[in-house]
Amino acid sequence: MSRSIDLLKHRYLKNIKENPELFVGIELEYPVVNLEGNTADVEVIKELFRYLVSALDFDVEKVDDFGNPIQLVDPISQDAILFEVSYTTIEFAFGKVKEIQEVENRFNNYMNVIQRKLSESNHAIVGCGIHPNWDKNENCPVAYPRYRMLMDYLNLSRNVTKSELHHFPEYGAFICGSQVQLDVSKSNYLRVINAFTQIEGPKAYLFANSEFSGEDWDTKIARDIFWEESMHGIYPENVGVNSRLFKDEDDFFDYLDHSAIFTAERDGQTYYFYPIQASKYLTTPEIQAYALNGDVILIYPQEKDFETHRSYQYQDLTTRGTVEFRSVCTQPLERTFASAAFHLGLLVNLDKLVAYLETAPFFKKFGCDYKFLRRQFSKKKLTDQEETAIIEFSKDLLLLAEEGLVMRNKQEMIYLEPLKKELSL
Repeated sequence: MSRSIDLLKHRYLKNIKENPELFVGIELEYPVVNLEGNTADVEVIKELFRYLVSALDFDVEKVDDFGNPIQLVDPISQDAILFEVSYTTIEFAFGKVKEIQEVENRFNNYMNVIQRKLSESNHAIVGCGIHPNWDKNENCPVAYPRYRMLMDYLNLSRNVTKSELHHFPEYGAFICGSQVQLDVSKSNYLRVINAFTQIEGPKAYLFANSEFSGEDWDTKIARDIFWEESMHGIYPENVGVNSRLFKDEDDFFDYLDHSAIFTAERDGQTYYFYPIQASKYLTTPEIQAYALNGDVILIYPQEKDFETHRSYQYQDLTTRGTVEFRSVCTQPLERTFASAAFHLGLLVNLDKLVAYLETAPFFKKFGCDYKFLRRQFSKKKLTDQEETAIIEFSKDLLLLAEEGLVMRNKQEMIYLEPLKKELSL
């Protein structure tokens, strides 16, 4: 086995348990908008964070280069409220819970305080997958090394000639997603990844919420294009829907070995560079790297650089023994927890989900190119045949998810109601 695969296996398998208890981890990102339609006032949002420290009794976990709080944490629940890449995006990263209601109660509490405070300056959090005023905001990164590095790295796309990359490298400052992490075991994590890869078509249909006004793209999920046609997508294995189902663990890690490394730390400094596939990283003699101040230096690959490896697949095996589902746009506020409930119910009902997918009529009609299906079924207008088929598929999945939630017996079925209503179930 290659050394790179060794290092990836160590990083991603070391915290997976044999029989984990099932916890739910939810992360929600939201744009903060100026309700008059103007540029969001960054000073208003920074002031909000200072206010939340006392209003919610949170600790300051991180500050930016100017001493402004940018990440707050509740010492009891471990919930964090933070800026995600830019000062106009707020993320709620909830501590792990046993049931969705716990998160909902705390989220409502935080939102009441936040929306009241923001309303004093005519600002508000809105449930959109792209900041409605993306074209007016500054779209600058939070003054913090990791975010500045990410934005500088994405900016490298301006120097990639003859490429298919889009012209919005600042997209990280204005796209918003809704992620859920669920515990998986050594014996089921690949089945989970494979099963959920197959349902990216219906998920695109159910959860699309990021149409983009800046380009004439025929999709309701511009987030996909932003990710896949940016520096993150130079190697297709690094981002988006997996291009194949995995036969076994070795097959999965071979795929991960094709994902990218693009950043390293040396002497406390963060550097970034053109992406190098994990498989080729350690045999690269030297790397021309960029410092945040623009300096160019040569660095030499080290095994410890794998400790910050991060890929962006939509079914992402994390270092915490969870799979993170990353493909859902931020949802309208009235259906905030529909996505978490959908994933949770299907995971609990995994055996039935896998059995259903083996014979699902949808794939006989439209094939099994899962990347293509996601792009196809996020189009703004579907044919009648497509619409009928995707609704049937989505209904079947919703019923399986509901069955899984019923098995849990925690009254979480309520969160699927908006989706059921949409599909007239």
